[in-house]
Amino acid sequence: MRNYEVVFVAAPTMTGDELDGFIGHIQSVVESKNGKIVKIENWGKKSLAYKIKRFREGYYVVLTIEGDGGTIAEVERRFRVTDTIMRFISVRIDEDLKRSEKIKAARRKKAPKQEFTPSSAQNSEPAPAAESDR
Repeated sequence: MRNYEVVFVAAPTMTGDELDGFIGHIQSVVESKNGKIVKIENWGKKSLAYKIKRFREGYYVVLTIEGDGGTIAEVERRFRVTDTIMRFISVRIDEDLKRSEKIKAARRKKAPKQEFTPSSAQNSEPAPAAESDR
């Protein structure tokens, strides 16, 4: 199973209930293809950078999906045939997650463990600035 991030922009003419219903529909499509929606982020209505289909605003939704290529292909097909979806993009993020986990592990291994004691922090005073001989 691979991880994907799918972002879509829905038309502002949709009501909140219609948008929730569509997200539920996409969720059932993903589950029917043996995938899983890990996270749903509804960013709400935001203004667009430029007009799309005569609209200046749209509902932004971000889905994090675990599945294979067939699952994402079906989700994208549903986006294409739905008139209220103005734009969408799907990005595979599992390689980025692996890379960031590897970097975090290397940082933890490299960084020495330092213990912080509040008493030593209070007693230390900054060194006085040296005056120049001019």
